[in-house]
Amino acid sequence: MTKERRAEVAGRRTVDSPEVLKALSHPLRLRILRHLGAAGPATSTTLAAALGENTGTLSYHLRMLERSGLIEDIPERSTGRERWWRGVRGLDIRRPPQGEMTEAERVMAAELDRMRMEEDVGLARQFTAGQAESEGWMRGSRSLIHLTKSELDAFHDDYLALLARYARGPEDAPDDARPVLLRWFGLPAD
Repeated sequence: MTKERRAEVAGRRTVDSPEVLKALSHPLRLRILRHLGAAGPATSTTLAAALGENTGTLSYHLRMLERSGLIEDIPERSTGRERWWRGVRGLDIRRPPQGEMTEAERVMAAELDRMRMEEDVGLARQFTAGQAESEGWMRGSRSLIHLTKSELDAFHDDYLALLARYARGPEDAPDDARPVLLRWFGLPAD
């Protein structure tokens, strides 16, 4: 299945440009995206308060995220100088193939991987420490299976389709829903 077809089937728009990679490779921008994804729309003022930053700094990073197509302004909620922002729904963010990236883009990709790995290690520690008290909100699984490269690709596509089936933003979620972080990765065991 082609990349375009996968995005169409999942009802998602695939983004794999170096510009998006650059926008994502900043820790504050990742925190902004996380906050918007978990808490819903916000202004630069409410984001500044939530993230412990000043509004000038937040405004700059919000413009960078908007230019990259990762967030959008909500015109019907915005009044005067106050702009409301939300994460763009339906994005399937992929990195460009290694062979198509410049050396500077590969460095940015490596930095983004490092930041995400630090976050993932922190989440794994949080999972281990809090699972017993989570009242069933923490779930996990580890497996070892034998796959061909094409089967691994199909598994990944099926996982993305499953995510798309359940995906909704905070403003569309039922009252008893909570933001849940999900991670999936596969790597050879040998």
